[in-house]
Amino acid sequence: MRFGFFLREAGRSLRRNAVPSFAAMASVLVTMLVLGVFIPIVQATTGAANEVRGKVLVDVFLTTKATDADVERVRRTLTEDTRHVGNVEFVSKKDAYAEERKRNPEAYELLGSNPLPDTFRVTPDKPENIGALRDTLAPVTPSGERTVADPAIDEVKNRRDETTKILSATRVVKLSMAFLAILLVLASVLLISNTIRLSLFARRREVEVMKLVGATDWFIRWPFVIEGIIVGAMGGVMAILLLLVGKVAFIDPLKQDFSLIAAPETINFGLLIAVLLAASVAVSAAGSGLSLRRFLRV
Repeated sequence: MRFGFFLREAGRSLRRNAVPSFAAMASVLVTMLVLGVFIPIVQATTGAANEVRGKVLVDVFLTTKATDADVERVRRTLTEDTRHVGNVEFVSKKDAYAEERKRNPEAYELLGSNPLPDTFRVTPDKPENIGALRDTLAPVTPSGERTVADPAIDEVKNRRDETTKILSATRVVKLSMAFLAILLVLASVLLISNTIRLSLFARRREVEVMKLVGATDWFIRWPFVIEGIIVGAMGGVMAILLLLVGKVAFIDPLKQDFSLIAAPETINFGLLIAVLLAASVAVSAAGSGLSLRRFLRV
C-alpha cells in the first residue's frame, strides 16, 4: 500500500514537471545510446589491437648466397642464443616465390629468376620486446649504422611502425568515446538532479506539512527517488529499443556481406541490455541522491 502511494506521488510529480523530466529522460537516452555503441566498439578495437599485437614480427632476410648450413646456423642463433624470441618460422625463397606468384601471377610471369630471399619470421615473446629483439639481431654501431648478428643475414626489418600507428588509432577511438560517455553521464546526473530539485521546490509546502505531522525523512524522500529512477529507466528502455532497431535493420544484414563487422567478438546483446538498464538506473539514482542530499532539508 505504501509503495503504491510512493508511486502515485512520483507520477504526479512527473506530470507537474513534464518538460524538465523529458529533458532528463532525453539526456539518459543519449547517454545510454552512446554507451550501447561505445561498449561493442571498445571490445572490437581492443580485440583488433590484440590481434595486431599478436602479429608483430621481425623479418630476418638472408643473403642470396646463403647455403643450407648458413640457414641452420641462423636458425640455431635465433632459437638458442637470442633473447625475447617467441616463435621462429622459416620461409624458403621457393615458398615465398610461390606465395607471391599466387597473389599476383601476371607480375611474376615476367620474372626470369626468383628475386626473393630465404626469410625467418620471428615473433617476439612479448610485443613490447620487438625493439630489443631487432637490436639484438641488427645491433647499432657507434657510427649509428646497423650491422647484422650473422654474416648470412642480409637485413633485419620489423613492422613496429605499422603496429604503433594501428594501436595509436584504436587508442584515440577508445579515449574519445570514453570522454564523450563520461560527459554525457555527468550531464544526465545533473539534469536528473535538477528535475528532482524542481519537484522538491514545487512541493516544498507539502514537505513542510508532512514533516510537521511526523513523516520520517525516508517517507518524504522515496517519491523523489522513485521519480528519478522512472526517468532513468524510461531513457534506458528507449535507448535499448533504438539499439535493437539499429541491430536488426542495419548490423545483422551487413554481417552477411562484410566479414569485418562479423569478425570482432563483442558483448552479447542480452547482456548489453542488462548493463544499459543497470547503468540508466544507477545514473538516475546518482542524480536523485545528489539532489536530495543538497536540497532536501528535513
